Amino acid sequence: MEIKNPLYKNIGAHVINTVFTIDKGEIKVLLIKRNNEPFKGKWALPGGAMYNNELIEESAKRELKEKTNITDIDLLFVGVEDKVDRSPLLRMLAFIYIGLVDIEKVNILKETNKTIDADWFSINNIPELAYDHNNVLLKAIEKLKDMIISSNILKKLYPNGFTIPEIHKVYEEILGIEIDRRNFRKKLLTQNIIIDTNETINFEGKKPAKKYKFNEEQKDKRLF
Repeated sequence: MEIKNPLYKNIGAHVINTVFTIDKGEIKVLLIKRNNEPFKGKWALPGGAMYNNELIEESAKRELKEKTNITDIDLLFVGVEDKVDRSPLLRMLAFIYIGLVDIEKVNILKETNKTIDADWFSINNIPELAYDHNNVLLKAIEKLKDMIISSNILKKLYPNGFTIPEIHKVYEEILGIEIDRRNFRKKLLTQNIIIDTNETINFEGKKPAKKYKFNEEQKDKRLF
């Protein structure tokens, strides 16, 4: 490596967090509104520039805490965006992470020294975002789709249980397909992915339905 080579200069790294939750059966992602240039006033995924003395995941968690107040979250690496012109300031690589949180258990900061708002947006109603964050979000959603059909990742969002109609709606919304409910229920039960709690709860104001929980002892399975 030739340190004096100008092609090594003016390059940095962004860390970008795509944090999802489920709100009444609807999949939402957390966005922040920027208070500084570039893209001042634009909505964006929470993240920022990485310090040169920290690891990538450490940077992702620091930025998430600073801009949203979310801590104690498991982040999964999704991939890298490396377009040369993705930032107007200098060449910036982007390291993308994905995480899930319980909307009832997080207290989101609405304003910081670098943000003027923060809110949850339906993945089906995303505004034009700063930088290339719309493309970043699409990549994260594709990763989320793969995760929910090959693992029990959603169990983190349902510690107290769920109904079949509720979890069915979530799978259909994330995957963007229609799923036969009877076959869906059969797969979850025959693969021992969920267990009956012998309790009932209401979903969307309808009559009580059986409550299930994800089986903590079951290894990851592919549903489709």
